[in-house]
Amino acid sequence: MPLTMNREVFVTCAVTGSGGTQDRSPHVPRSPKAIAASAIAAAKAGAAIVHCHVRDPKTGAPRRDVALYREVTERIRDAEVDVVLNLTAGMGGDMVFGPTDKPLPLKENGTDMAGAAERVEHVRQCLPEICTLDCGTMNFAEADYVMTNTPGMLRAMGGLMTEIGVKPEIEAFDTGHLWFAKQLVEEGILKPDALVQLCMGVPWGAPDDLNTFMAMVNNVPRDWTFSAFALGRNQMAYVAASVLAGGHVRVGLEDNLWLEKGVLATNAQLVERAVSIVEAMGARILGPEEVRQKLGLEKRPPLAA
Repeated sequence: MPLTMNREVFVTCAVTGSGGTQDRSPHVPRSPKAIAASAIAAAKAGAAIVHCHVRDPKTGAPRRDVALYREVTERIRDAEVDVVLNLTAGMGGDMVFGPTDKPLPLKENGTDMAGAAERVEHVRQCLPEICTLDCGTMNFAEADYVMTNTPGMLRAMGGLMTEIGVKPEIEAFDTGHLWFAKQLVEEGILKPDALVQLCMGVPWGAPDDLNTFMAMVNNVPRDWTFSAFALGRNQMAYVAASVLAGGHVRVGLEDNLWLEKGVLATNAQLVERAVSIVEAMGARILGPEEVRQKLGLEKRPPLAA
């Protein structure tokens, strides 16, 4: 893919994530009410898409509770502001091994393995426009665990997403994830006009240096739409880098807690900063209805309980 600046850009806000950030900033939302309120504020600040996880309202620990997802979904859809809803489907594949001299049995604390249908059930019930598909297995981030997404699991989950009419956002943490995503399209499991998020700087995936980023960009097919983000201090630098490379942008408290050194951010502030960067580069910010038209999305109500 040639380096061509994108002149019409959508912003995704990753509202809360599932990392252990809930005690590091008072702005990381925990309850469905707080998650929805933060998502709505991000939409008002210029985010066309909000990407949502849910957490235990008391502890802030990540959850896969369908009822929590339904509450978040309904609160956002009942708001006076329009926004494209993107729910994670990344949980349910966590394996935590025992010590190196006796890795089995798996540790109960932290291991969370579920079948494809269970991992997608909240998506089936809530019917967001987009849901995520983490397109590979990797040693992941904060803890000594493996994020497990086997080829068979990804084929099953991708097929379920396509069947219910929710567009998968391929989460690519390394070049091999893009390779397999292209295989899913070739097999007809995912549609040809794929959407991909390039996830940079997540230990231990693709580092967030520009050479690696451009290797990722150059592996995105021409007829796909891509967005990108980087963790922490490079979040805003990657707003500019992604737009320059022809892509869209993601910011939010899932990936970065800081507005500047010593200043904790809100989601709305991070979106406002990203919008200002994009507009200063001479690009236009797309609204949610324009994004639906661009990506072929359909806004639908949740299934009856």
